[in-house]
Amino acid sequence: MFKRLKKVFSPGASLPEMAARADAVSEWAGTQGFSYSSQSSGQGLVLTGKVRGKPWKLESGSASRDYIRGEELRARAALGINEDAAVLIMNRPLKETLEKRAYAIYTDTLQTTADPSLPEEMRWLAMYEEFGWSSLVPEFWERYTVLADRRDNALAWVDNNLAEMLLHWPKPGPDAQTPFILMLLRGKAYLRMQYVPGDIATLQHAAITYTSACEAALAGLSTDIPL
Repeated sequence: MFKRLKKVFSPGASLPEMAARADAVSEWAGTQGFSYSSQSSGQGLVLTGKVRGKPWKLESGSASRDYIRGEELRARAALGINEDAAVLIMNRPLKETLEKRAYAIYTDTLQTTADPSLPEEMRWLAMYEEFGWSSLVPEFWERYTVLADRRDNALAWVDNNLAEMLLHWPKPGPDAQTPFILMLLRGKAYLRMQYVPGDIATLQHAAITYTSACEAALAGLSTDIPL
C-alpha cells in the first residue's frame, strides 16, 4: 500500500496516475475510518471524519501563513468543549522566529501602525503564558512549547499519549524545524503544519495525531454533563 501511494504521489504524475492517486488515498482513508475527497481545483486533498460524533476536516493546500513554505496541512473541528480554554502547542523554532519578528517590529520606530498581514500567532505569544511540567519527557519540551490561558487547561489536554505522538513522526518527515501548530481556541481544535505533497506517512500520522488530540480535548475539557 505505501509503495503504491508513494508512486502515485510523485511529482509530474500523469492523468492515469492522478486517478490512481485518488483511489489509493481513498482506500487508505477507509482503513482508518476516514472519508477522502479531492479539492475542487484538483489540487490537494480532504480527509473528514468524526470524533465522538463531532465532525472534523483535514485538508492540504497552499500555505496561508508566510512562515510556511510550499504547502500546508490544516485541520479544524468544532468540539463544543470549554470555550474559555485556550491551549497552543508550537514547535520551538517557530516560536523563536515569531518572537524575533515581533521584537523587530516593536523596536522599529518607523512603524507606527499594525501590519494587518502579520499572523495572529504573534498575538497569541503575547496573550498566553508558557507552561511546563515534569511528567512529560524532556525531549518533548526541547522540541515544543505549550502556551495557555491557564495551566489547568494545558494539563487537561496535553497528556503523555499526545506528547509521544508529537515526538515520533515517521522518517523521513517533519523535524523540529518544521513549522507546526496544534491548538484549542473558542471550543475548536486546529492544526496547521508545513507539508511536503506526497508524504503519505506524514499525512497519516498527522491525521491520527489530530484526531487523538480531539479525543484528549473532549475527555479533559468537555462541558457535557454526564447523565
